[in-house]
Amino acid sequence: MIKVKAPGKLYLAGEYAVVETGNPSIIAAVNRFVTVTVKETVDYGTISSQQFQKTLLRWQRVNSEMVLDNRDNPFQYIVSAIQVAESYAKSLNIEMKTYDIEVDSELDSGDGKKYGLGSSAAVTVATIKAICKLYKLNLSKIELFKLAAISHFEVQGNGSLGDIASSVFGGLISYSSFDRAWLSEFRKKVSLDHLIKLEWPYLEIIPLKIPSVLQFLVGWSGAPASTSHLIDKVELTKGSNQQQYQKFVHDSDKRVHEITNGFNQNNVDLIMDSIKHNRDLLLGLGKLANVAIETPKLTKLIEIADEFGGAAKTSGAGGGDCGIVLIRNTSEVQQVINKWRDNDIELLDIKIYNYPEE
Repeated sequence: MIKVKAPGKLYLAGEYAVVETGNPSIIAAVNRFVTVTVKETVDYGTISSQQFQKTLLRWQRVNSEMVLDNRDNPFQYIVSAIQVAESYAKSLNIEMKTYDIEVDSELDSGDGKKYGLGSSAAVTVATIKAICKLYKLNLSKIELFKLAAISHFEVQGNGSLGDIASSVFGGLISYSSFDRAWLSEFRKKVSLDHLIKLEWPYLEIIPLKIPSVLQFLVGWSGAPASTSHLIDKVELTKGSNQQQYQKFVHDSDKRVHEITNGFNQNNVDLIMDSIKHNRDLLLGLGKLANVAIETPKLTKLIEIADEFGGAAKTSGAGGGDCGIVLIRNTSEVQQVINKWRDNDIELLDIKIYNYPEE
């Protein structure tokens, strides 16, 4: 039996602009995980999840191909990850196996609350890791990222794939998105084993570290958001508001680089000021695209943090889900938490997750 896990994520900066090729973002892996268990079987395999307790997807091996009973399939990301991982294994002439695969997730609450921690990315990464371990494939982290990015992109069709990078590398990273059009073209031209060894245009993943004087807080707004839906609405604004949109992308790039420099230089004031400016940019984008990136509850979350000296903003696409705060380690941290509670904002027990040294 094989068991692996992959962490969820939260964006600290660079949302929306990171969807543009080469644009940077800052993302934190968090200490909530998707766990994937794989157990070899003989005649047929199954895919199941603790989060879909009434659904069991059966599959069989016909020759070397995986054939699904696809009448009721909520597991698109898992299936795509299996198919990509097995396609890679086949390119190395490895004989296929049959197995059961079971998924369990801590990224949503036990009573079904959706926090926006990147569950589809984490389950994709964990599944790829588990299948590669089953077939004894030793991948570097960048190769694992590339396989998982291919798998996720083939299901979702948009997004930066930064959540995949965060789940693979852990910790706090600066991530710049690769050229997805290039990937789509080369996916048709070369084998997977060749593709994951190529240099992907504009891809950049750099580890960062938050200064020890700062504390990282995460508050939940009480409402889930649809990332794909919000990204699609912002995409529609590009044609009619190209000049304003490009200014947003340029300004976001500048602010993310400032935050990155702040982390590298241990410059707390630069980090805090730039996070606040990034929030203002996202508010402006919301008005431009006519989408509520910052809901009233998220605005309240941010205003409370500002009141006590924190720098706060939405995380990810917004429209619900979480807000993040960086605040100096003082007694005012508890005041933020208390006032959040008074305003029905839930403090999540979330910390930045670093993989153990290998």
